[in-house]
Amino acid sequence: MPRSPALIWRLLWSIGLACAIAAACTLGLAWVWRLIGGGALSLHGWIAMGLGILGTVALSWTLMGLAFRSDREGWDDHVDNSLDPGREENRSKDDDDLIY
Repeated sequence: MPRSPALIWRLLWSIGLACAIAAACTLGLAWVWRLIGGGALSLHGWIAMGLGILGTVALSWTLMGLAFRSDREGWDDHVDNSLDPGREENRSKDDDDLIY
């Protein structure tokens, strides 16, 4: 499906804004860390924190994208729930007599 240039620019702008917000939050946390007496972050610390943030954001976007795609394309409708004990077809009349 071809994408319009406006949609691509909007996506890139959104990604850039998210990266800028993540960078500002990282710098803010580093500033607070120094205020409370924590040690200065070395270059390796900054790299590790940046990779951790980037990995977390990428994983979050990927999982949310898969959830939206699954919902739009109806993948959840294809699941076999015939053995689900909570389904009405699988409940016997004796289950109604149980006290939970």
